[in-house]
Amino acid sequence: MTVTQEAAPTDAVARHRWRPGGLEVFIVLLVLVAIFSQQLADLFASNPAVQTGATIFVSIIVQALPFLALGVILSGIITAFVPPAFWRGALPKRQSLAVPVAGATGAILPGCECASVPVAGGLMARGVAPPAALAFLLAAPAINPVVIVSTLVAFPGQPQMALARFIASFATAVIMGWLWLKFGRGEWLRIPDRSHLVGDNKWHTFRLTASHDFLHAGGFLVVGGIAAAVLNVAVPTSVLDSLAGNPLVAVLVMAGLAVILCICSEADAFVAASLTQFPLISRLVFLVVGPMVDLKLIALQGGTFGRRFVSRFAPATFVVAIICGCIVGWWLL
Repeated sequence: MTVTQEAAPTDAVARHRWRPGGLEVFIVLLVLVAIFSQQLADLFASNPAVQTGATIFVSIIVQALPFLALGVILSGIITAFVPPAFWRGALPKRQSLAVPVAGATGAILPGCECASVPVAGGLMARGVAPPAALAFLLAAPAINPVVIVSTLVAFPGQPQMALARFIASFATAVIMGWLWLKFGRGEWLRIPDRSHLVGDNKWHTFRLTASHDFLHAGGFLVVGGIAAAVLNVAVPTSVLDSLAGNPLVAVLVMAGLAVILCICSEADAFVAASLTQFPLISRLVFLVVGPMVDLKLIALQGGTFGRRFVSRFAPATFVVAIICGCIVGWWLL
């Protein structure tokens, strides 16, 4: 009996002992890439095209990584330490007013789109009206301070780009919240259970959330960086110029790329800035669409809220985001 009692604490310590996981491995790999970027580029010195692509890829990763890390850390802090009841009490009772207020809240709560889906689901599960939670879902990853600052850094000397992104993204989030309030039906939406990200304590919850968000967003950042490098090197300049030369085609192409590339909102501005063949309005549409509608978000929203929801919400958001991006871009750019 005595042996059993003494063994229990040892087992408990073993269960809670920290072990490096996917997050730590991913961080180490990114740090190594940043440190040895010149050496990696030198490996491809014999092929100028490949060398150029490698340089573009590394520069995108190095520029975007600090903003991605900051956004993930702040998102984890908010998830772990800000009680969900706070949001329910802070929003107006009238849903038509709660939508813009919830959308504006995204301006002070950094986090990537991967985090906004479970956070919005958690808000709904705790009684926040779906239209307000959906406005927050769309606005938070698109207009938060980390995203706006990263846009300013990516487009030096063009502060109107960050302003246009803020206005167009906020307008899209509010319009979609109001549209759901007017036309949405309860049977289309499945309120989720996100208990898998709740740890033994607040710090454990923070680590689970941060690990989840960083691995998801970081992986898609790498994919987006590779895709941007390939577009700049492998695709003939004449093809990009022909697509960019027609304003309507350029907007549709950049909107489609935003859906396909699935780049984290804290990093997408650097990818958009590298696609200099395209006019600013089409790149603005890319920045508005990406944090709200891409393949990973469609999958996340479908898994969280159900297929009936995402089959209606995603296409409508795509169209509204393009329209808002074009209108605001025509006005400010």
